[in-house]
Amino acid sequence: MAKKPVNVLVLCTGNSARSVLAEVLINDLGAGRWKAYSAGSHPTGKVNPLTLEVLKEKGHAVEGLRSKSWDEFVRPDAPCMDLVITVCDNAAGEVCPVWPGHPAKIHMGFPDPAAAHGSEQERLAVFRQVYAMVEAWIRRLIEFGPQRAGEL
Repeated sequence: MAKKPVNVLVLCTGNSARSVLAEVLINDLGAGRWKAYSAGSHPTGKVNPLTLEVLKEKGHAVEGLRSKSWDEFVRPDAPCMDLVITVCDNAAGEVCPVWPGHPAKIHMGFPDPAAAHGSEQERLAVFRQVYAMVEAWIRRLIEFGPQRAGEL
């Protein structure tokens, strides 16, 4: 009998960069044992093009990625989450909805690459740096498992 994957909701304010990177990384590195979703408290309505560029560079599929509200995940038909991760300080400080199933919650703040200034190449370099930080943390999360996520 197959074990149910660990459902993870990754939250950020705009759901255009950090939370999307984490969603993709958890899904890819979790190899079916983890299922990630991402959302924002005030979604921008589109995934940042530099997020998509970095993900494609790293070999990830980007089809179907979208910026969405966390309201989608409090509806009765939403998947029940085991873990909710905030990846930006703003989202961590906001009053979050009550998530069905009362998942564990952790915060791991990353710099906002969408706030980077400079040329497109300079901004892309920031996105690559943040991708590397998120990837390293997600690898540890998956290695430790959801029970020990708070130790990261």
